[in-house]
Order: sequence, then structure tokens, then C-alpha cells
Amino acid sequence: MINITIYRTESGKIQSFELSGHALFANRGKDIVCAGVSAVSVGAINAVHELTGVTPDLEHREDGFLRCVVPGGLPEDVYEKVQLLLEGMIVSLRTIEETYGEHIKITFKKQEVE
Repeated sequence: MINITIYRTESGKIQSFELSGHALFANRGKDIVCAGVSAVSVGAINAVHELTGVTPDLEHREDGFLRCVVPGGLPEDVYEKVQLLLEGMIVSLRTIEETYGEHIKITFKKQEVE
């Protein structure tokens, strides 16, 4: 199963997200759940970089783990654009979860620090 954790600040803004695990929907190279989650998450990170100039802090491993952290200290207008792009990612991931819930689980957690 792909586990996705979205970390939000106390005010509800996206601070970071993590993906881990494998969908195991189909054999490697034919797994549409894995491909969908990868396309949506990496596409969102690329959109953040391309459209806002912000480079999130990333950790990516060969075992399927991906962690993305929104950097602090961004100007408010840029921060809001980053948030909108990441909220769009969540909408797409939840759509995948609705159909393939036995292969993907999204969890939301609140950070205690703003």
C-alpha cells in the first residue's frame, strides 16, 4: 500500500508531505496506481518549482519514499501559490484514493509549530 501523510500547520497550511510504500496493484511497470501517484506528486513538485521559482526541500529514495517540505520565509503571495498547487495535488491524490483505496491511504496530521 502507498501511504501518504500530509502535514499541515495549525492554521491548515501544507507544511510537508511524505509518500512511502508500493501500491502492489499490478506488476512493476504496469501499476497504474503507482504511476498515478508518482505523476501527481512529482508533477506538483515540478509545478511548484516552475510556476513559483520555489525549490522545496526534497528527500527521495529508490524504495519509493518521497518527502517534500515547503521552505519557510516565502513572500506571502508566493506562499499562497505554492499552497494552491499542493492543494490541487491533494485533490488528485484523493481522487485516486476514492477508486483504489485498498492500494493508497492518505492521512492528514497537524504540526504543532506554525
